[in-house]
Amino acid sequence: MSSVSASTVKSSHATVADHRLTLAEVTKLLVADGMVDAVVAETLVRERRYHRGDVHPLVVVADQNWKSLLPPQKPLHLEALTEWLAEKVGLDYLHIDPLKIDFSAVTEVVSNTYAGRFKIIPVQVTTKEVVVATAEPYLREWEKELKAVLRKDIRRVVANPQDIARYLVEFYNLARSVKKAAKEGSEVSGLASFEQLVELGKTNRQFDANDQHIVHIVDWLWQYAFEQRASDIHIEPRRELGIVRFRIDGVLHQVYQIPMAVMAAMTSRIKILGRMDVVEKRRPQDGRIKTRTAGGQEVELRLSTLPTAFGEKLVMRIFDPEVLVRDFSELGFGEEDKNRWRSMTGQPNGIILVTGPTGSGKTTTLYSTLKQLATPEVNVCTIEDPIEMVEPAFNQMQVSMNIDLGFADGVRALMRQDPDIIMIGEIRDMETADMAIQAALTGHLVLSTLHTNDAPSAVSRLLDLGVPPYLINATLLGIMAQRLVRTLCPHCKKPVDMRKEDEDIWDSLVAPWKSKRPAQIYQPVGCLECRMTGYMGRMGLYELLLLSPELKKMVTGATDVAKVREQAYREGMKPLRISGAMKVAAGLTTLEEVVKVAPPASQG
Repeated sequence: MSSVSASTVKSSHATVADHRLTLAEVTKLLVADGMVDAVVAETLVRERRYHRGDVHPLVVVADQNWKSLLPPQKPLHLEALTEWLAEKVGLDYLHIDPLKIDFSAVTEVVSNTYAGRFKIIPVQVTTKEVVVATAEPYLREWEKELKAVLRKDIRRVVANPQDIARYLVEFYNLARSVKKAAKEGSEVSGLASFEQLVELGKTNRQFDANDQHIVHIVDWLWQYAFEQRASDIHIEPRRELGIVRFRIDGVLHQVYQIPMAVMAAMTSRIKILGRMDVVEKRRPQDGRIKTRTAGGQEVELRLSTLPTAFGEKLVMRIFDPEVLVRDFSELGFGEEDKNRWRSMTGQPNGIILVTGPTGSGKTTTLYSTLKQLATPEVNVCTIEDPIEMVEPAFNQMQVSMNIDLGFADGVRALMRQDPDIIMIGEIRDMETADMAIQAALTGHLVLSTLHTNDAPSAVSRLLDLGVPPYLINATLLGIMAQRLVRTLCPHCKKPVDMRKEDEDIWDSLVAPWKSKRPAQIYQPVGCLECRMTGYMGRMGLYELLLLSPELKKMVTGATDVAKVREQAYREGMKPLRISGAMKVAAGLTTLEEVVKVAPPASQG
């Protein structure tokens, strides 16, 4: 029935004379559908009669903040109105996602001037057809012209008029900058292009046209990454083209392909801003940049370069300053976890370890904890490799192997600085472990990280490093293992009844605890808010082990980690998978996410 009505609408609209959509036309259709009151609609049309006509009617209606009269009375925001219009005219609706568009290909289809005149934007090009987004379904004269010139089928889709206006400018400006930079960059070899940029940067002479294009591309890249909630930007050289990828909620997405000459110049530009040695491309380097988002918020980028077969790979880690003001509940701590963690960090002296693989949120947990501990009455000092986020409340020092300043030397120096709390980036060797123990024994609270699978394994790791059992018992307060799981999008997650396979996964997660199965769990759906992924943001799973007198008796030269783990469970420690299962039951994440990141409870 719906397909018949859609085709009927299409055929009827095919005969409508070419014209731009009017406000009277839109409100009339809304009234006819019973979504808007006729008197209210008529008043709006009358009031807007003498206003500028270049504002799209859908934008005018969306600005009224009306709610549909039809149940469930959803707000008539611009995206909802666009979707409604697409259905009315029998065309597909499309939300333009820049991550899924090949800018260079679509901007070759029509000129910027032509696209701007008709307010259209190509969004996909295949061998047979070109998909073109428009917010003017009754304006069709361009369709025949394009079909004749391109010799391909044209498929129209309806998109948000504000998105079309915005991306018309962004896509074409970016494509133009890349094209000009590539053209000018190809006149010289890659090496000469780099050295030319270096000289310009060092002598502070005016940037030439090539530099201006590179500046524009780099600025766009950062702004775009901030908008997409990216945690990392990867710029990766390949044989023919360079690839730009963003990590969003722990998953990498390819964003753009860039000519190698342009990518080389981009890397140089970023290295200059990060105060790195631009000429040196044979060894890895680190740097940092502080910049601002479009909203004026300061953001820190940590840079890391790596020489590869096809050139320098650059990764920029984006540090969100909001992390430092989040409380433990926002990070994913349950009430019991929070109390155990506070009892540990509230001690005047001793060692607290946070364990987990790279990218499991250890640094975020430590920074958030230190931020809360850093009152005016205490001196908080850190030794890091490198400093992740600059925080005025701490005294931060960076490891520098060039001058033989390692973690152990750093701690030794910090000890003479009258500290109350010391954070050591990572305990990697016996020397650093020994300095941490000395600091704890002399009355300081020491926080650090280790790379182990779970909390009990940290005890055996310290023993492996050569720390005597009696010193572990004397100084270690507790250990927390953690992982990050993606959280379900609150706007679109859907409750579902547990299937047999879900019950099996649940049972495997909670064994041998036999926690009660929830009647319903939630699954991801996908909406505009979460970029159709079904997930938005991440939160922590935690496993907290407090070193009790009973556990201390078990820490000997021949410690059995399995027995330590069993005793910790008896004393109230919940494994990572149980922490995950509780978040599944609360509707915050999915079983698949927990299974993916949390090791089995028995793993050591």
